[in-house]
Parts: sequence; C-alpha cells; structure tokens
Amino acid sequence: MMNFAYPLTGLVMLITLAVYFWMAYKVGKARAAHNISAPRTDGPDDFLRVMRVHGNTTEGLLIFLPALWLFALIFGDMWAALVGVIYPIGRVVYARGYYAEALKRSTGFTIGLLSTAVLWLGALAALAIQVVTAYI
Repeated sequence: MMNFAYPLTGLVMLITLAVYFWMAYKVGKARAAHNISAPRTDGPDDFLRVMRVHGNTTEGLLIFLPALWLFALIFGDMWAALVGVIYPIGRVVYARGYYAEALKRSTGFTIGLLSTAVLWLGALAALAIQVVTAYI
C-alpha cells in the first residue's frame, strides 16, 4: 500500500464531500416531500431553502477545495487539515440553520467563509512572497 503524503487533508476533503452528498440527498428528499420533479427548481420556501444550501455549497467548494490543497502543499498536511476541517463544520451549521429559517444561516456561513479565507489568503501570501523573492 502506498502512503499518501497528505492523509489529514485528504480526510478533510472526503468529509467535506460527504457533507455535500448529504445536502444533495436532502434535495432529493425535499423534491419528493413537496412533489417537485426535475428539472423544476421552484416551490415552497421549505424546498427553496434546501436547494439554496446545496447550490451555495457548490459555489463555495470551487474556492475551498483548491485553497485547501494549495495551503496543504505550502504549509503542510496538519495545518491545512486544522484550518480546513472548520469548513464542513460551518457548512453543517449553515445547512441546519437555513433549513429551519433563512435568517438562521449567517453563523454557519461565516464559519465556512473564515476557513476558506484563511486557506486562500495564506496560500496567496505565501505564493506572492515566493514569487517576489525568486523573481524580483
């Protein structure tokens, strides 16, 4: 068996994708509960909130996952995992709040956003410093 150089970061990614799969499952359940067949995306607020949780998480993953891996490559597996694991926790808090009421989504959104921001800004700063010191 080969050893993977970033097992903790890999686990964070898989946990994040499991949370995303759970959200997709919730969309399917909401479609059935509200009798909304694909490709329709309109319906009662209870359905729309479930759709928005999944959609917003899709949007966030496009920033989070590359930032997670760049951060891991620069700062190491443990640091990326410690900062990165906050994201799926935030997304679960976000989802549970939003499922209950749209106004209850802010705390979870902020938790996930902060994790992404630290990963993205950390990678950006480290790469910028490397470019400046290597080429200027």
